[in-house]
Amino acid sequence: MTRRENVLPALEDLPNLDRTLFTLPTASALQAFRPSAHAPRILLLYGSVRERSYSRLLSEEAARLLQAMGAETRTFDPRGLPLPDDAPDTHPKVQELRQLAQWAEGMVWTSPERHGAMTGIMKSQIDWIPLADGAVRPTQGKTLAVMQVSGGSQSFNAVNQLRVLGRWMRMLTIPNQSSVAKAFLEFNEAGRMKPSAYYDRVVDVMEELVKFTLLTRDVSPHLVDRYSERKESAEALSKRVNQQGL
Repeated sequence: MTRRENVLPALEDLPNLDRTLFTLPTASALQAFRPSAHAPRILLLYGSVRERSYSRLLSEEAARLLQAMGAETRTFDPRGLPLPDDAPDTHPKVQELRQLAQWAEGMVWTSPERHGAMTGIMKSQIDWIPLADGAVRPTQGKTLAVMQVSGGSQSFNAVNQLRVLGRWMRMLTIPNQSSVAKAFLEFNEAGRMKPSAYYDRVVDVMEELVKFTLLTRDVSPHLVDRYSERKESAEALSKRVNQQGL
């Protein structure tokens, strides 16, 4: 049996390909960017407005860890955010959230699990972040870490759903994640997380998030540059130019 070599096919063998828009991914292209000097910018969202919200407490613990690792953090308070489509996008809380999403280079999403799913408060925040805002895609190519808290035994329903949403928002969701079971036992009266394997996992997740953010933030436009979108943009430009010539 003749071994077939894995060789690059000639472009002539790819008749459906627009050669003018085809680019060959190379390692050198990822090294052509100047590294940013500022601290990684991380936005934290949490999914509960209870007075003693364990998703907020876990998010605050994550923010402390991120700051200790050299990141700049901002946390969005979901209180007062209207339901999606129940207010214009000029609403002050919507504008605040969208500006933070554009500012961020990475995010942490932390939700309670309620009825086997993320909370509506968590989903509303994500729904208010548009896939595109004019020529800017607020989340595309940015890193994401997902965490959840549960009132009972450990579950991964919420983090799995958050991963789906992260992919839909075109984010680079890191492999690690955190799920804190019986969260009411994991925080002291001051709201600080107690020493445990759960805490150690949160440290792992934040460490990984910072590493992935540092690794990808300057090259994310290149990482998410897509042939189909270059083709679509070229066709749109051609249509616009031809219309002007009529």
